[in-house]
Amino acid sequence: MKNKTSLNFWKDKKVVVTGGAGFLGCHLVPRIRAYGAKVYVPEFSKYDLRNYENCLKVCKGVDIIIHLAANVGGIGYNLEHPADLFDDNILMGVNMMRAARKQSVKKFVAIGTICAYPKFTPVPFKEKNLWDGYPEETNAPYGLAKKMLLVQGQAYRKQYGFNVIYLLPVNLYGPGDKFDPKVSHVIPALIRKFIEAKEKGDKEVVVWGTGKPTREFLYVEDAAEGIIKATEKYNKADPINLGAGFEISIKELAEKIKKITGFKGKIVWDKTKPDGQPRRMLDTSRAFKEFGFRAGKHFEEKLRQTINWYRSALTK
Repeated sequence: MKNKTSLNFWKDKKVVVTGGAGFLGCHLVPRIRAYGAKVYVPEFSKYDLRNYENCLKVCKGVDIIIHLAANVGGIGYNLEHPADLFDDNILMGVNMMRAARKQSVKKFVAIGTICAYPKFTPVPFKEKNLWDGYPEETNAPYGLAKKMLLVQGQAYRKQYGFNVIYLLPVNLYGPGDKFDPKVSHVIPALIRKFIEAKEKGDKEVVVWGTGKPTREFLYVEDAAEGIIKATEKYNKADPINLGAGFEISIKELAEKIKKITGFKGKIVWDKTKPDGQPRRMLDTSRAFKEFGFRAGKHFEEKLRQTINWYRSALTK
């Protein structure tokens, strides 16, 4: 049964989802279309959003912009492309928000990143801690470029009364994720490593770092639900965390993926490689208070679903 609040909110609204063909977008777009929204996903080949004129065209006659588009990757990609990550993300964000205001869009939903938080943030991360220090170095160009959307949004709200909200999702995982080792994040990277090692009969899998850092992971369908609820019900300047409210060490995560994939060899930790941020877990109380969002549980079951999806994708 469809949610009546959502049906009433989305029906016949003209919505642009930038990056709507990406991992998160592929889960979000069908859901808001099912609620009756008229959704347009601009193709990069036609509309390079780093260009302001393209953004003006995309925003014309639109009610809501959900800005998912990003140049993003894992630690290795971040180390190799820091300038691209800064330039691409800040240009897309600034130009889309400028154009949305110019074209009288009613609401702009900016999707930030947990990488915007300082390297050493008290756990769980509270939104009030966002400006208490510099981000973890490998993430900083990306995290700071996305963080500027918050500054821009609050400035536009103050000067123009423009309705911008800023959401901070934690690391996502789930079916449809990027499994290319050049750009993948930790869960898809580990899934691919263990499955390939099992198929080849390898006796070990090498994993970056020490395994000591902790991470929080949000299932992609839960993230889509959080964005929908925030778009419907939240209209304030303060940033909002979107997370699952738990943390797991990379070592424990690797052991879980090893077990589910059936790999029988050993895990070797390459301690010459960076760990990234020491700990990550969000305080998600504001999201629940403001728009009733609380992520589903059963991490291991959702991890298994992700692994099964990847295995089935390999056979296609």
